[in-house]
This record gives sequence, C-alpha cells and structure tokens, in this order.
Amino acid sequence: MRMLLLAVVFGLVACAQQPPKDDSLYQDLGQQAGITRIVEGMLLNIAGDPRIVKHFEDIDIVRLRDKLVEQICVEAGGPCTYTGDSMEESHKGQNITPSDFNALVENLQAAMSAQGVAMPAQNRLLARLAPMRAQIIDR
Repeated sequence: MRMLLLAVVFGLVACAQQPPKDDSLYQDLGQQAGITRIVEGMLLNIAGDPRIVKHFEDIDIVRLRDKLVEQICVEAGGPCTYTGDSMEESHKGQNITPSDFNALVENLQAAMSAQGVAMPAQNRLLARLAPMRAQIIDR
C-alpha cells in the first residue's frame, strides 16, 4: 500500500512539474479570429500574385483556408487540432519551387503585417513553419 501511495505521489509531482503549454504566439497572432484574418489575407494576396496563383486555381479554397487556420493555430500553440493531409501528400505533383515557396512566405508576411502582428511574433511563426519547407518543395 505504501509503495502504491508513493507511486501516486511521484506521478502527481511529475505531472505538476510539466510546463504549461506556451500559447503566447497564439495570443500574439490574435487567437483563432486573428489567425483566420491572417490566412484569409494571405489567400487574397496569393490571388493577386501572378508568381504563384496558378498553384491555387483548382483547389477548394474554403477547405484550404480551414486547414491553414488549423495548422497555424497548432504551430502557434493554440487549442486546435490539424485534420488535413501531410505536407508531402497535399503538395504531391505540384512542382513547388523554392521561389514559389518564398512567394507564399512573402504573402503570409504581408498578411501578418496588415493585421498589425509585431515582427518578433511574425518571426516566431515563420521559424515554426520553416521545417515544412522540405516537405513542400518539389513534391
């Protein structure tokens, strides 16, 4: 009985020492509503960008918006779950080049700036999204 009690106490102490989930970036982006505005702004920017608009012509733009909101929410530490396809799967056969990827990032940055997101928060989000680059280019 004493061993069981010790195991429970150590388990509770270990759980209590887990750091809380850091949602400061989620807060800095304006939570769900702010992230939605950023994504919608980015998609509007892309619609007017002749460098990459061709990659978005035959897709369900509402579904894309919803999945991008989920993904950015998750990456920002928000209370969301990403339910979309993997980056590899969703970009398969699109022949995305490094220039295409950079253009998308420029459109994202412009959307964040238009929403008044501070540059440090923009950089934090871009740093969290950057590892996806290898999963997107030339798939």
